[in-house]
Amino acid sequence: QVQLVESGGGLVQAGGSLRLSCTASGRTFSRYAMGWFRQAPGKEREFVAGIGTINWSAARTYYADSVKGRLTIFRDNAKNTAYLQMNSLKPEDTAVYYCAADLDTPSGVVRTSSSEYDYWGQGTQVTVSS
Repeated sequence: QVQLVESGGGLVQAGGSLRLSCTASGRTFSRYAMGWFRQAPGKEREFVAGIGTINWSAARTYYADSVKGRLTIFRDNAKNTAYLQMNSLKPEDTAVYYCAADLDTPSGVVRTSSSEYDYWGQGTQVTVSS
């Protein structure tokens, strides 16, 4: 079992920044991949960013095209926490953001399908005003 607790959402003006955190407990955090997804009203949940386990000195990351260059995912294994740094936010980034844990992915791999993720956080609302 893995428990995920998110924090850091809120209301921000367009062009602003937020940092989301996702703290995990229950399994060895460094051994599984993490992802961030979002779901806007009336839309399906979509992949935002993912980070694999650390191979050598770095962990592989992968981003949706819509967020490349603006959002950054990173992890601190000592704190059992994954982060999503969100810069240059746009109104279309408004959604509930979920972190998720992928326990079965091969080392270093990042998967983008929500069905591959085993555990989910409760979600945190991000609202970007124009």
